[in-house]
Amino acid sequence: MPLASETTTLTALEPQTLREWITEHADLVVIDVRSAAEFQTMHIRGSYNVPLPLLSEHADALAERLGRRVVLVCQSGVRAEQARQHLGASGIGTALVLTGGVPGFAAAGGDVVRGAQRWELERQVRMVAGSLVVVGLVAGKFVSPKLRVLAGAIGTGLTFSAATNTCAMGQALSKMPWNKVADEPSAETLINRIPAAA
Repeated sequence: MPLASETTTLTALEPQTLREWITEHADLVVIDVRSAAEFQTMHIRGSYNVPLPLLSEHADALAERLGRRVVLVCQSGVRAEQARQHLGASGIGTALVLTGGVPGFAAAGGDVVRGAQRWELERQVRMVAGSLVVVGLVAGKFVSPKLRVLAGAIGTGLTFSAATNTCAMGQALSKMPWNKVADEPSAETLINRIPAAA
């Protein structure tokens, strides 16, 4: 499979193709843009963890180290696509997003490293949003009808999140203690772990 060029619109890579590339291409760099805690739960063997907030802030420094064969991964593809756009603005126009994320790669028989199990961030968002809607509806029924506004606010937030392909609740939840690892490395440390392109 050829690399994407600036004249093509290829932005996605199938898990099976990534499995082949891992064995065929020494210049391949797989960057996992999930949180450090998500990375510890399960990641593609040989991938590098640069969480999306750090990548967003340091895209230029990261782009200086990368070659042409870069694959970005996350849980579902949303954060990896955001990372692709940031790297594209920093001059890396050939980065690809893994279809199906890390779970899709594992399901396709890819080599993953498994650690302590945690709920993925997207599942946490669904749980919190759903719980807030239920609380708003129940409180609106038994406490005050005005409390139904909470359910409406969550619905509005989810609609905005889908329309803008962002997730403020996810960003907030990623900062919670259960989503942190004991010793989170700095952006410089994470970026310097990635081998510089020849």
